[in-house]
Amino acid sequence: MQKKQKNSSRRDFLKKIPVVAAGTVAMASCSPEEWDDFLQQSFRTLSKEEKDAIIKNLEKKYTEKYGKPFTVSAEPATEGILFGYALDLSRCVGCRRCVYACVDENNQSRDPQVHWIQVLQMDKIKGIDLAHADVHYNPETVPEEGHFYMPVACQQCRNPQCTTVCPTKATYQDEDGIVVVDYDWCIGCRYCMAACPYGARHFNWGEPSIPEEDVNPATHYLGNRPRPKGVVEKCTFCIQRVRKGKYPACVEICPTGSRKFGNLLDPNSEIRYILENKRVLVFKEELNTQPKFYYFFGV
Repeated sequence: MQKKQKNSSRRDFLKKIPVVAAGTVAMASCSPEEWDDFLQQSFRTLSKEEKDAIIKNLEKKYTEKYGKPFTVSAEPATEGILFGYALDLSRCVGCRRCVYACVDENNQSRDPQVHWIQVLQMDKIKGIDLAHADVHYNPETVPEEGHFYMPVACQQCRNPQCTTVCPTKATYQDEDGIVVVDYDWCIGCRYCMAACPYGARHFNWGEPSIPEEDVNPATHYLGNRPRPKGVVEKCTFCIQRVRKGKYPACVEICPTGSRKFGNLLDPNSEIRYILENKRVLVFKEELNTQPKFYYFFGV
């Protein structure tokens, strides 16, 4: 059985502080740790020493909660790298292995369920037709004749609308192109969800539940560390993996090799070859979000 973790989001913290005369507040009900969490600045503005202290505290909390040693990385973006993703629609068979590899790797809640990847089954005759796409198809019978499959997750836009509407700047685009979320600064307003045209952001309405034996203890502060109730989360290209030179979990698990990933700034990378030599499209191009997630036809 999981030990209950004490989470105090900035929103919950403010609810605990009754306002008294002349703008002062009653501090007696708040512990020193809660004040430290509340006064913490945006992670990207902190010094290395401040970040190290926060990471150490998180590792201690997660280790106590889940009963296994946790690591929380703060690996920064590497200069000269701009991550991009490509998916071959002609090879995807809709098996959904990517969905569950993502869940396992990124500590998504099992109850209530949270999936960062949605796989849409579409009719080949109609083409990309969202109005008639089926997300509840039977994965045991794929690929079904006359259909194709289109996985959708965060498109990691160059012009992300989600970051422009966030009132606390909890979500932002890092230097390697990954759009991240600082869960300690997310207040759960869900403006970013309304702004995202891809339905790629997910809100934790309930307390996320992950069985202790299923928890992935290798995490990143801006990625797959366990999230509290009341924050928004999404795909980060498996930031905890790609910043260490690995592929995202969905790329590794794909049985057909439909998924490609690499550095858009490297002219010799596979992703650049695809962009320069294949029939490539971006989802909802007319919105000018400029995704770094590309769909292509390999045949």
